[in-house]
Amino acid sequence: MDEVDATPASSASQAGAAPAHRVAVLVRHGVMPLELGAVHQIFRQARSADGRPLYEVITCAPVAGPVRTDADFAVDVAAGPEALAAADTVVVPASHDPHATDFTGVLAPDLAAALAQVPAGARVASVCTGAFVLAAAGWLDGRRATTHWRSAALLARLFPRVRVDPDVLFVDEGQVLTSAGEAAGIDLCLHLVRRDHGTAVANEVARATVVPPYRDGGQVQYIPRPAAPAGPATAAARQWALERLGDQVSLESWATAHAMSPRTLSRRFRDETGVSPMRWLTIQRVERARELLELTDRPVDRVAADVGFGTAVSLRQHLNDRLGVTPSAYRATFRGPASPPA
Repeated sequence: MDEVDATPASSASQAGAAPAHRVAVLVRHGVMPLELGAVHQIFRQARSADGRPLYEVITCAPVAGPVRTDADFAVDVAAGPEALAAADTVVVPASHDPHATDFTGVLAPDLAAALAQVPAGARVASVCTGAFVLAAAGWLDGRRATTHWRSAALLARLFPRVRVDPDVLFVDEGQVLTSAGEAAGIDLCLHLVRRDHGTAVANEVARATVVPPYRDGGQVQYIPRPAAPAGPATAAARQWALERLGDQVSLESWATAHAMSPRTLSRRFRDETGVSPMRWLTIQRVERARELLELTDRPVDRVAADVGFGTAVSLRQHLNDRLGVTPSAYRATFRGPASPPA
């Protein structure tokens, strides 16, 4: 029987350093090993510039002891629900137990008692059908949320007060976050690292894990479609646009450059990425703007011009729409200490 290490990632913070953010991973019978391992892998690799762990990750269960996985082994979880009481973030992976909340929509008494330990100010997140736990606890009422596309209709039916979005990889509602299938849990964890500590740290974690730091589109691209193109029909078009983020690219010029009509380009983009070409381009521009705001001293209006938004006003609008902050506020929060001159 494999044992999950419930020992904190760092025993003590360095003198004068802020304590590591405490992440509690709440597992249940039927937990998927990939989801459990991915949460540990992402958060435990996040380090400060001086090598200090930025997160302390502990696995816990509603009842301490052996927890069945959906594979042919169990994990021995030393920590019980008391670990939730000291958590800054609680992550709930999915369960493939047929009697789990993920399928019934009803919290088991021991799970309900465990969730009652979560501090009022803690951040809570789910991976895959772990969203059913958050919904049953009332944390998703009136909020937008996602889960695996195969379970989205059931989540919406069981919890009509939840605004289920089946097309995205994850949803960030501030204190409450949800993600789609297993691999989307990696996207969510990287997003949390990026949100907490900036793009440079998240990118370094992604490199160490050998995963992309940000995936385009949503899970709509993984839903089987009878007429979906077999190959990467927009790969060249996407690369072409990435090389011209600072230019004023129109849908017509984009399509013409690749011998397509605007309608064909739009259809293929939606089939492969889940979003329209111009929406995809806007997302890439926002992400590039984030990097420039964090890693350079360039003025906001120059950043706006460099990524194709043209003016600081336009950049401010797009960044606020996507992240809920202004460029100046974002830079103040995530500005790296050793950025090279522009």
